[in-house]
Amino acid sequence: MNTLFIADLHLCAQEPAITAGFLRFLQREAVHADALYILGDLFEAWIGDDDPEPLHAEIAAALKMLQQAGTPCYFIHGNRDFLLGKRFAQASGMVLLPEQQVIERYGRKILIMHGDTLCTDDQAYQEFRRKVHNTWLQKLFLALPLRWRLKIAATMRARSQHTNQYKSEAIMDVNPQAVEQAMLRHHVQWLIHGHTHRPAVHQLTLNDTTAHRVVLGAWHTEGSMVKVTAEAVELISFPF
Repeated sequence: MNTLFIADLHLCAQEPAITAGFLRFLQREAVHADALYILGDLFEAWIGDDDPEPLHAEIAAALKMLQQAGTPCYFIHGNRDFLLGKRFAQASGMVLLPEQQVIERYGRKILIMHGDTLCTDDQAYQEFRRKVHNTWLQKLFLALPLRWRLKIAATMRARSQHTNQYKSEAIMDVNPQAVEQAMLRHHVQWLIHGHTHRPAVHQLTLNDTTAHRVVLGAWHTEGSMVKVTAEAVELISFPF
């Protein structure tokens, strides 16, 4: 019995090796799990469920097969695919979760999230995030013609990459106080998230109790997952 967690695959047509690795992961690992949780940035970009990109249909079909095989899949939006909606969720069989969710697995209460909301030192990003998560602005964007949305998304990605070059490593990592506040608010000793692309298991103390923050790695040159069982919580990297 195990539950698997992944994040930050950044799937796109330009990286077929990552897509192939993910499909193998679903067929060889996830199919044997009690559940799969995808903690955001499954895709490099998402401009709407109506995007006819063939990769999206391929991934939806693979996830649907996983669900039909008996492994439920849950999804938390990331900063790249926060517009992924109900139409894709229905096609893939995924269950959409709120940006922070507490689950219980094998006697452990675990807080799960993408992780970008913990990077509070990056005030410019947090302000940008507040803007793009505005409901009316999202509706306006999704009402634009597809070709316009593609251009806007490309411009935003280029701007983000340029801006991040001038940010320190520290400012783009999580804020320790934000981590502690989130875990205390939800009364948990375990937190699993992605976003920072810095895979590690961090130990901290909350109210004189040992707690852990597990950070998933990005799928750049290898896969990354967290496997939770009754006995352990393991951060595991593996070849595509």
